[in-house]
Amino acid sequence: MKVTLPLILASASPRRRELLRRLQVPFEVVPANLPEEEVVPAPSPEEGARRAALQKARAVAVRYPAERLILGADTIVVLGDEILGKPRDEAEALSMLLRLQGCTHRVITGVALVRGRAGGDRPVERSEVVVTEVQFRPATRAELVNYVRTGEPLDKAGAYAIQGRGGGLVVGLKGCYFNVVGLPLARVAQMLREFGLLGVGE
Repeated sequence: MKVTLPLILASASPRRRELLRRLQVPFEVVPANLPEEEVVPAPSPEEGARRAALQKARAVAVRYPAERLILGADTIVVLGDEILGKPRDEAEALSMLLRLQGCTHRVITGVALVRGRAGGDRPVERSEVVVTEVQFRPATRAELVNYVRTGEPLDKAGAYAIQGRGGGLVVGLKGCYFNVVGLPLARVAQMLREFGLLGVGE
């Protein structure tokens, strides 16, 4: 007999799965598979991340009844006013890293919890935004080229992984470390408590 878990993670990211397991809340993974062009434009990167997380959660919520809770998330890297997404190739990854070296940038994650809405259930939603400032040390072009060749930057927003070799580029961080990895655990835990999935004392 299949056991129905209350929480669904609407993301295929292995990093988000690993982080969510730290909260010891049983969950299953149902990726939203929402095309980038379907994300509603927003007036700011923060609002864009929030809307994208909400859209991902909603895309999965319509398939499930109200006893299921869907968690959506979207993480972006912002340098100045420009969003640095996942690089298309090694050349773009190197270009991003060269611009980030010696600078401080923002990592913004939108997180959303949505009750399942199959059968026309009334939507119950909550969305938040968490911002972390990350400072890179100066790095040589040769060093960044070698990092890109490891392949690690190619599926990461901003072309680096703070939890991997990319952590060697970081000299300062203001805010939540886990937010930079892809899921701000403290904020998510707070939201899950509000929905009754974590005890008050946990």
